[in-house]
Amino acid sequence: MIKNFEEFEKKSEQCAACLSGKFGGSDGKRHIVLCGGTGCLSSNSAEILAKFKELIKEKGLEDKATVNQVGCFGFCSQGPFVKIYPEDTLYRMVSINDVEEIVEKDIIGGEIVERLLYVDPQTKEKVKKQDDITFYKKQVRIALHGCGSMNPEDINEALGAGAFKGLARALKMDRQEVINEVLASGLRGRGGGGFPTGRKWQFAYAQPEGEKYVVCNGDEGDPGAFMDRSILEGNPLAVIEGMMIAGYAIGAQNGYFYVRAEYPIAVNRLKIAIKQAEEIGLLGDNILGTNFSFRVHIRLGAGAFVCGEETALLNSIEGQRGMPRPRPPFPAVKGLWQKPSIINNVETLATVPYILREGAAKFASYGTEKSKGTKVFALGGKINNVGLVEVPMGTTLRELIYDIGGGVPNGKEFKAIQTGGPSGGCLTKDDLDAEIDYDNLVAKGSMMGSGGAIVMDEDNCMVDVAKFYMEFICDESCGKCSPCRIGTKRMLELLTKITDGKATMKDLEDLEELAVNVRSNSLCGLGQTAPNPILSTLAHFRDEYVAHIVDKKCPAHVCKNLMEYKIDKDKCIGCGLCERQCPVNTIVKTDYVAPGHKLPSREIISDKCIKCGMCMASCKFKAISKV
Repeated sequence: MIKNFEEFEKKSEQCAACLSGKFGGSDGKRHIVLCGGTGCLSSNSAEILAKFKELIKEKGLEDKATVNQVGCFGFCSQGPFVKIYPEDTLYRMVSINDVEEIVEKDIIGGEIVERLLYVDPQTKEKVKKQDDITFYKKQVRIALHGCGSMNPEDINEALGAGAFKGLARALKMDRQEVINEVLASGLRGRGGGGFPTGRKWQFAYAQPEGEKYVVCNGDEGDPGAFMDRSILEGNPLAVIEGMMIAGYAIGAQNGYFYVRAEYPIAVNRLKIAIKQAEEIGLLGDNILGTNFSFRVHIRLGAGAFVCGEETALLNSIEGQRGMPRPRPPFPAVKGLWQKPSIINNVETLATVPYILREGAAKFASYGTEKSKGTKVFALGGKINNVGLVEVPMGTTLRELIYDIGGGVPNGKEFKAIQTGGPSGGCLTKDDLDAEIDYDNLVAKGSMMGSGGAIVMDEDNCMVDVAKFYMEFICDESCGKCSPCRIGTKRMLELLTKITDGKATMKDLEDLEELAVNVRSNSLCGLGQTAPNPILSTLAHFRDEYVAHIVDKKCPAHVCKNLMEYKIDKDKCIGCGLCERQCPVNTIVKTDYVAPGHKLPSREIISDKCIKCGMCMASCKFKAISKV
C-alpha cells in the first residue's frame, strides 16, 4: 500500500528498474511478449501465448525466459506479433506452428528466425527491429504510451513506465495550476469536436463546490474505428490516471467510464486496472497522503451510436433512454444527475498524464499552431498497412496514406479517404498534401472525428459510400428531433433512387437542399453532421451522381442495378466453369468458338442475372468483366 509521495517514488523507481532490466537485458533473461489486442487475439494470440508457456516449462527454461502479453502493436495487417527482449527482435504473422521453432532457434540457440521477420516492400530487406519498420518511423506514441511494450494487466509494469507520475505532480499543484497546464498544452478533445480540454475543465471548476463528476466517453461507434478500444486494452491505467487528474482539477471525487459492451477485453482489463490501483492505494481515499479521494465506476453501453453524443451518454448512465439534451445548460454546468460534469473521450484522458508528467511545453512542441500534440488514427480500407497509428498533428495525408500506410494495394489508384466516420467527409488526391489538424479538415469539408480513416480506391462508388453511411445514420438516429429522424430517412430514399438508376436531376437538387436543412436544424451533433458524406461526395464527385442519373451507369461498377457482367467471347475458352458456378443458370453456350479454341464460348442472359459475381470470381482466364 502506497501511503505518500515518498513511498510512491520508491515504488516507481523499483518498477522502472525491473522494466529497464527486461528491456535492456540486465536481468539475464529473455522476455517474450505477444500482442494481446483484439485483432491478434482473434488470430489465436492467446493460444500462441499458451503454447509458449507450455514449451518454456517443458524445456526447463522458467529461469531463463518469461512469456507475457502486451497491448496492441498497431500494425494489424502483420499480426499476430511476437517480440523478444532484450534484442528487440520482432516477429510478425506468427502462428501456433511457429512457436517451437522460435523457442528452439531463438530462445535456446540465439538464432533469429529469418522467415518471420518483416520484409520492407521497397528494399526487400528483412527488418529485425520494430523502430526500423517504415510504418513506425513517423509515429510518436503519447496516447498509445506503453501499448505494445508493457503488460496491461500488471500495475507494476505501468508504474515502471511512468504511470501516476503525472497525478503525483498534479497533487502538488494548485487545482487552477493543473488546469493552466492543460490549457498551455493546447490539448483539444480527441472525441471529434476538438473543443479545448482545459477550457472545458475551467467551466466545471468555476461551478460552486459540491458533487461533480468526470465521465470518460468510451462509446466508440464509428465504423472501422478502434482507437479507444486499443488504448483501454493496452494501457487502461493511463486513462484512469487522466480521469483522476481531471477530477482533482475540477473538484470531483467520482469518475464514470462509459464503454461499449462489445469491448469485453477492454472492459475486463479496465476492471483489473481499477482493482490493482485500489489495492495499491492509488485509487480510493486520501491518495498519496493528500485530502484528494477518487472512485471509478464502469457503465456498459448497449451499442447505440447516438450515445457517443455527450448528453445522450449522460442520459444512458442515469438509466434513461439515450437521447440528447438541449444545450444550454452544458454538462459542465448541469451534467450527470444535474451536477457539473466534464466528458472527455478515452484518447483525451490518456494524453493528460503525459502533459502533467512531461510538461505542457513538451506536448505543445508537436503539432500545428492551433492543433497541438498527436492524434491516433485507425487506418483501414484499401490500404496496404491496415492498423493503428499515432502521428503528430500537421502530418500530411500523403504521409499517412503512403509513408505509413504503404499506399493502395494491387496498383489501384487512390480515390478518397473518409475521415471522421459517418459524421465526416471525403478528401481526394487534391488534398493529399493537406496537413491533418482540426481546422484544416473542417475547411476542406471533412472533420477529424474520433480518428477513423477509411481509404478508398478507383473501385469504390462514392454514391454507394454516401448511401452506406446514411444507412448507418438512419439506424442510429435516436428519433428525438424531426430533421434527423425524418430527414435522414428521406436522404437515404433519394440515394437509393440514384443507385437504382431511377432518379432524376430534380431528385439530386432535392437531396442537396435536404442535406443542408438537416445539417442546420438537427438537435445534436449526430444529425448536424449526418449530411457530411453526401455534401462532401457531391462537392468532389458530382459527376458520379450525374452518371448514375443521366447515363444510368455506375462508373465504378458497384451499384448492381446499373451494371452488368459480360463475357468476352474471344477470351472465353469454353471450359464451362462459370456456367456450373452460376446459382440461377443464367449462363449458356453460344455457337461461337474463339480462334485457337475448340469449345463454344458462353454468354450471360442479362435480364436473369442476379449479379452475384460468382462467374467472374471463378473465371481463371479473366474473360468476364463488369460493365
